[in-house]
Amino acid sequence: MKKYLPLALRIIVALILIQTLRFKFLAHPDSVYIFETVGLEPYGRIGIGILELIAGILLLIKKTAWAGALLTIGIIGGAIIMHLTQLGIDIKGDGGLLFGMAVITFILSAIIAYIYRKDIPFLSKA
Repeated sequence: MKKYLPLALRIIVALILIQTLRFKFLAHPDSVYIFETVGLEPYGRIGIGILELIAGILLLIKKTAWAGALLTIGIIGGAIIMHLTQLGIDIKGDGGLLFGMAVITFILSAIIAYIYRKDIPFLSKA
């Protein structure tokens, strides 16, 4: 179990990140609304989508899982801050689903970063 938990967490976070890309890259109205509200449409939407794709790929590779986790923490941390300051918890009647997914993704990414902390070059002892 202990052996497979890190892999399962990496796959879960990568799937969350990657499954949202179609909304960003295909300009889904809800995605456009979110990025317009925070003043980042369209370049922020596309840029964040690219960063999420990179993070998802990094998470799936064991040697770079730490980088994917840290990148995800940064991206999703920004999303959480936008929810708390500009967007609100409930986006267009979703009942807080997007916010909840962001919080879950953030927590799981922090766990992944902790699990792979020894692989982080600037934290490991030389």
